Amino acid sequence: MRRTFVIVVAAAAIAGIAIGVALHSAFSGSAAAGPPALPALHGQATWAPAQRPAPTFTLRDQRGRSFSQRSLRGQTVVLTFLDSLCKEACPIEGRMMAAAIRQVAPAGRPQLVVVSVDAAGDTPATVDRAARKWQLPRNVIWLMGTHRQLARVWRAYQIEVDETTGDIVHSTALYLIDKHGNERAGFLFPFIPGLVADDLRRLAAEAA
Repeated sequence: MRRTFVIVVAAAAIAGIAIGVALHSAFSGSAAAGPPALPALHGQATWAPAQRPAPTFTLRDQRGRSFSQRSLRGQTVVLTFLDSLCKEACPIEGRMMAAAIRQVAPAGRPQLVVVSVDAAGDTPATVDRAARKWQLPRNVIWLMGTHRQLARVWRAYQIEVDETTGDIVHSTALYLIDKHGNERAGFLFPFIPGLVADDLRRLAAEAA
């Protein structure tokens, strides 16, 4: 089922927002006649509350502190996968995520969690530099570890990582997770920051 998300969002990214709306109807199992209504959330894939628990994991952040995903229960979370040394997609995705988060009122802003896709290259110094350059929130949690530790998380979220090239090639999925630890929306880069922001506001209001 989790692989379905990766396949679906890839197709939606190519075909556009209209296809994303149609795919939402397929995911929800709606058989209503007539033109589809816009979904409550805008991700290329969305899930109802309590339908899809986010896989849990424990890693160390850029400060060396142990972090468990369970510690964020009660908060809306943006979860993504980046390489601090990337020169292509990651800087653009990072800035787009930052723009989306800034559109949300401070009281409703999510916690941004980044899982490294570069076990050998990411360091506290490179992560801090990327976070500043990409204008990520100051409280971003950037998780690192050995290749084996990170690969378990990549597999759990169906993130493909190809480390054979100079600039690591990887999936660019973005997950929005609600306060109960459930995945609610999935986006594939390039996404529209305003739609991500709208979904975050909806989840924040729901959490309240």
